[in-house]
Amino acid sequence: MIAIIPARGGSKGLPGKNIRNLAGKPLICHTISAALKAKSITRVIVSTDDINIASIAEGCGAEVPFMRPDELASDNSLVIDSYLYTIDRLATEGNIKIDSFIALLPTAPLRLANDIDGAIEVFNTKEADSVISVTNPEVPVEWYKKINKNGILEDYFTNANTMKNRQEFNASYIPNGAIYIFNVDKLRSLRTYYMDKTYPYIMSRGNSVDIDEVLDFYWVEFLINKQQGI
Repeated sequence: MIAIIPARGGSKGLPGKNIRNLAGKPLICHTISAALKAKSITRVIVSTDDINIASIAEGCGAEVPFMRPDELASDNSLVIDSYLYTIDRLATEGNIKIDSFIALLPTAPLRLANDIDGAIEVFNTKEADSVISVTNPEVPVEWYKKINKNGILEDYFTNANTMKNRQEFNASYIPNGAIYIFNVDKLRSLRTYYMDKTYPYIMSRGNSVDIDEVLDFYWVEFLINKQQGI
């Protein structure tokens, strides 16, 4: 299966985050390394509009066969369109039919090669339309609160029994941004990640950190150093 790693250059929340140093190497290289180690991956393609990201990605072992057009790399562009552009161009230039692919976001650097292979196994075994990696949230969704127009704290969900212990709630899951696998035809026609046959791949919270701000970098670096015994 082909892996696509989307990495545009114009991050607003944390500029340059895709190539920011994390535990000794650029952030994107952690995802490239996991993809290259995965047994189910045949090619690792980075989709980017940024020359610096492209150069670093190639240095880490990924392919950057072409640059992403500017119109697919703006704040308002949809990543689905960049996926389909990449797949269509790879298929045309390679004279091959690509039925499915896996998308690996560089902001989830703790996902392992075993996670990639495990998610692909779910996709193939279930004959899925899509597979999305998820993890348990830190607290039950029934504990969520909102602040009303009068500034009063109240339950987010109506009739939620917020006084129960954590263990009494049904398990809930949230997407962790690490792994997305799609049937190309379904993605093209439905233009959504969630389809009739969308299955989860469950990951631990420890491997599910999604980097969005600088504090996330510090936390992930701590976890990597701890794994390496540093």
